[in-house]
Amino acid sequence: MRDFLAPVGQVPDSQVSPTMPTLNVSGLNVVIAVLGAFITLYAFFSVKIKNKWYLGEALPAVVVGIIFGPYAARFLDATEWGSAIRGQQDAITLGMCRVVIGVQLLIVGFQLPAKYQLHRWKEMFVCLIPNMTLMWLCTSACVFLVVPELPLLSSLVIGACVTSTDPILSQAIAKGPFADRYVARDLRELISSEAGANDGFGFPFLMLATYLIRYTQGDPDQNTAHAHRDLHIRAGDVGHQHGGLGKAMELWFVETLLYYVIMGAVYGAVLGYTSMMALRYTLRKKWIDTESYLLFPTALGLFIIGTCGCIGTNDLLACFSAGVALNWDGGFLAETEARHDEVNPCIDVLLNFGGFMYIGAVIPWDDFHQPDTSGITWPRLLLLGVLVLLFRRIPSTLALYKFIPKCCKNWREALFMGYFGPIGIGAVFYAEHAAHLFPAVGEGSEMETVLMRDLKPTIYFLVIFSILVHGLSIPILSIIYQLLNVPPEIDPLGPAEVRRLSVNTHLPPNSALEPRQRSILMYNRFSRTKFPANIGWHLPHFKSVHTDRDGHFSRVDSIQLGGRSTGGANTSGGGHGASGVGSPHEMHPIHGL
Repeated sequence: MRDFLAPVGQVPDSQVSPTMPTLNVSGLNVVIAVLGAFITLYAFFSVKIKNKWYLGEALPAVVVGIIFGPYAARFLDATEWGSAIRGQQDAITLGMCRVVIGVQLLIVGFQLPAKYQLHRWKEMFVCLIPNMTLMWLCTSACVFLVVPELPLLSSLVIGACVTSTDPILSQAIAKGPFADRYVARDLRELISSEAGANDGFGFPFLMLATYLIRYTQGDPDQNTAHAHRDLHIRAGDVGHQHGGLGKAMELWFVETLLYYVIMGAVYGAVLGYTSMMALRYTLRKKWIDTESYLLFPTALGLFIIGTCGCIGTNDLLACFSAGVALNWDGGFLAETEARHDEVNPCIDVLLNFGGFMYIGAVIPWDDFHQPDTSGITWPRLLLLGVLVLLFRRIPSTLALYKFIPKCCKNWREALFMGYFGPIGIGAVFYAEHAAHLFPAVGEGSEMETVLMRDLKPTIYFLVIFSILVHGLSIPILSIIYQLLNVPPEIDPLGPAEVRRLSVNTHLPPNSALEPRQRSILMYNRFSRTKFPANIGWHLPHFKSVHTDRDGHFSRVDSIQLGGRSTGGANTSGGGHGASGVGSPHEMHPIHGL
């Protein structure tokens, strides 16, 4: 009788006997089984998927999430996980996005060249201020024209959520096999840096529209019932408030610009630079092992995400700033290259698989066609997707590319940069965050109700549309380039030479094997270690004697490893590889030569 009276969800005593096997298809078991099965099957064909078909990780992961989600196989349903509390899926989605984006933004930051933000301040200013402003206005105009009954200010809120280019999908474009073959390194670095920074710079646009709705629209006297809902700590009071335009602009400047954006960037930069100095000291003392050193960016990213959540500042921008500061003098990236870092790329892949599979599982398909309530229909959403694809980023990039000639040299590169500005998991984060800034559907004014009703369906559809279109654009573009016999891109600084760790390793795109040195020449590698003048960790890496146009040391004439010096990078000018380029102008630290 005791077994039958066991509380719901509690396993009866008779079922916990060590001699009796039990069937437990709980949410945790199913989730980790599906994730493990997908990664295992993907691994068998990973070279084909990435280097031959150019599909990457996001699109297959989303497709698997849709297949196993609540609208298909029903194996992955976030509403049924744990205690199945009402509304828990929103909290899970917000937390998942913060961790996935934050950790990867820190990795993006330290993989950029030393002092990149200082040397490319003009390009970053153009991308983050005028370009993002034009993207916000153009996207909001598309939303205003297509989504019915949506006021202009509400369109500005939705437009702000999809203004930023997704940092994860952009890294796949900037660092993927296609870019290794066909995209210039200066442009790739700018795309990567812009995507890392602008995900945090989207908040001023979101909060400006939010404060204008909150303090200049509606009747605040009818808002007392929901003015102090128990929301996310960063949401504050919701609903219409007294104060007018002056109050809205005051809060936008003080709370958003100063506290949320600037403080977040400074907080991350201070932590990153302090960590750089601490790592430099511990490396000299030989106190830190390889595992801890390579896991340090992930640990620092998690710490920043947690502490920024506690104090209510911008965790995304803080993580990117910390990554940039961590490699401010180039030493951290050089040391990870010397240790043949495969830890951080693996963390990237694991987060991509889990994050995008989750996104595929939580897509609100039922909300994409509601002609009788919101007026949103499939034809309207498809039209919106096409308009956003064409007008969100391409016009502004084509209009401004002449201001950044060092990175974007012609209209073709500007078109590539404008087209490949994907919308992804960053937009999902903004959608969940924005949902905490307004009353729930039915609890606020009519304007707020319409906004909350249209917010997530519109953004989630744009996310899926972008993942599908941009995910398939790279394979199609690759076929076109092959038909047109477009030559592969060659870095003007020469190829990078890296150690081939195994004869079973697949040769990277746009590279050639150097059998005499047991190494690989990569003709357009993204990650290139650069040391500014008189800066360095004074560790046994290499010495450079030539500088490029930005003052970075880029050509290697000697390598120091363990106190001994090896010969330089063959400055005689002999050809290497199939492309017949000159001698490598840069060699990464190679052990055992």
